[in-house]
Amino acid sequence: MKKALVVWGGWNGHEPKQTTDIAGELLRAAGFEVEVHDNMEVYKDAEKMKALSLVVPCWTMGQITAEQEKGLMDAVASGVGLAGWHGGMCDAFRQNTSYQFMTGGQWVSHPGGIVDYTVNIINHQDPITKDLKDFAMKSEQYYMHTDPGNQVLATTTFSDQYGTPWIKGTVMPVVWKRQWGQGRVFYTSLGHVAKDFEVPEAREILRRGMVWAAR
Repeated sequence: MKKALVVWGGWNGHEPKQTTDIAGELLRAAGFEVEVHDNMEVYKDAEKMKALSLVVPCWTMGQITAEQEKGLMDAVASGVGLAGWHGGMCDAFRQNTSYQFMTGGQWVSHPGGIVDYTVNIINHQDPITKDLKDFAMKSEQYYMHTDPGNQVLATTTFSDQYGTPWIKGTVMPVVWKRQWGQGRVFYTSLGHVAKDFEVPEAREILRRGMVWAAR
């Protein structure tokens, strides 16, 4: 049985416990054995980490020690998958550029706060987005700094309704995948709070992305 490690914490506004409960439920339904931690000390256990199929982090902002960061990054480089969402993966440890290099992006703003926007599927052949259509969200529309090496699967386009007219028409990645060493990395900017995963497409993208990333 594939083993997944879910680690949650950080800023409570992103409902880390509730959203990781959803991720754990999806993984168990997909046949994974899921272990959940509310601290990052487990990242330092090299033997345990490298025996995993997948790590699912949900830790907005906060700080990670050098040992914890090395343990996580070494595990992914060795072939353990990494999958996450929203600020729980790509607004974590703002000072750690090596971590951002691994994840492929960093949040910088969500103009307008909670807004209506459309997610556009741009890759209809990839297993993560195959047969999905464009869909609507009402949540934070993440504006991010992203790695041009990411394989982008879905995007969103910003309008001028946010008091930031200079970003009107900007096309921003929403879902991507990439490689870090031998490990697969998956990210979706959807999932500000648990309710966002009531949108069927958002939930399905998370499920498929985690399954894809796992070795």
